[in-house]
Amino acid sequence: MSTDTPNRAEPRQSSRLRDTLLLVGLFGLVAIGLIGAAAATGWDETKAQLAKLSLGQFGLLLALSLFNYGFRGLRWHLFARKLGLPVTLGASFRHYLGGFAMTVTPGRVGELVRMRWLRRETGWSFERTAPLVLVDRAMDLAAMGLILGVALAFSTTGIAGGVPVTILALIGAFVATRPVILERIAKLGHRATGRLPRLFARVRRAARSLKIFSAPGLMGGAVFVGLVGWAAEGYAFHLLLVWMGADIGLAKAVAIFVFATLAGGLTGAPGGVGGAEAAMIALLALEGVGLETSVPATAIIRVTTLWFAIGIGLILFPVAEKISKRQEHALENN
Repeated sequence: MSTDTPNRAEPRQSSRLRDTLLLVGLFGLVAIGLIGAAAATGWDETKAQLAKLSLGQFGLLLALSLFNYGFRGLRWHLFARKLGLPVTLGASFRHYLGGFAMTVTPGRVGELVRMRWLRRETGWSFERTAPLVLVDRAMDLAAMGLILGVALAFSTTGIAGGVPVTILALIGAFVATRPVILERIAKLGHRATGRLPRLFARVRRAARSLKIFSAPGLMGGAVFVGLVGWAAEGYAFHLLLVWMGADIGLAKAVAIFVFATLAGGLTGAPGGVGGAEAAMIALLALEGVGLETSVPATAIIRVTTLWFAIGIGLILFPVAEKISKRQEHALENN
C-alpha cells in the first residue's frame, strides 16, 4: 500500500501551492527592486549595458553554472555511494538537481526532499541519509570560504566583513563534519530543552554516521570539487563585468560574488534572495561601478546561477517525484 494516501494528498497540494507562491513572490519582490534601481539611473543606460551581452555570452554564463551543478552533483553521488546507498549516477543527479526546486524555502530546508526520494527508492530512513546532506553542505561552505579567503588575499582592496564571513563559513564546515561536536550539541540541546528526545537521538545517530566521510582523501577531493564548481560561477561574474565594461579584476569579482552568496545565505532568506543582490550592488558601488552597470550585472548573474538552478529543479522535480513513487510501490510489492 502506498504511503501517499488520499488523506495526505490535500496537505501536500497545499504545501506545493505555498512553495509556488513563495517562489513567485520572492522573484517579484527582487524584480521590483532591481527595476526600481534601474529606473532611478535611467532606462537608456541600463538598456545600453544589457545590449552589450550577446546570446553566446549569456549561454557561456549558463554553461559555467551547469559546470558547477555537474561537479557538485557528481560529489553528491560519490558521497551517496560512500554511505552505502544503492543509487545509480543518473538517480543521484535526478535527486540533486531536482532538489534545486526547493532552494527558495527558508534556510533551504525544502531541499531535504532529496531524503524523501531516497527513502522511497531505497527504503533508507531519514536519519540514515541525513549525513549526506550535512557533509554536502559542509563541503560547499568549506569551498566557498576558501575561495573567498584566497580572492580577498589577491584583491587590491578588501571587503568589510569579508574575513568574518570566511571564518564563519570554515567553522560551519568544520562543525558539520565533526561527529563528536554534533553529538555534544545534540546532548546539550536535549538537556537545555528537555523535549524532543527522539529528534535529538536521531541527530546523534546521524552524527555518528559522519565518521564514514572523515577520510582525508575523501574530504580533500570533495573540497576540491566544490572549489572548481564555485570558482566557475565566480569566473562567470568576472566575465560578465568585463563584457559590460566594468573590469574590477578577477580576484575582486570572485570575492564579491562569493561574499554576496554567503552573506545572503546568512540572512536566512530563502535562497539568499534580497540580501545577496543588495550586497553585490553595494560592493560594486564601492569599486566605482555605477548602478547602470551593477544592477543589470547583478540581475543577470543571479538569473544565470540561482534562478537557472531553480528552473532546472522545477523541470526535474515532478520527474523525481514520479520515479520515486513508482520505485516505492515496487519495493512494497517485493
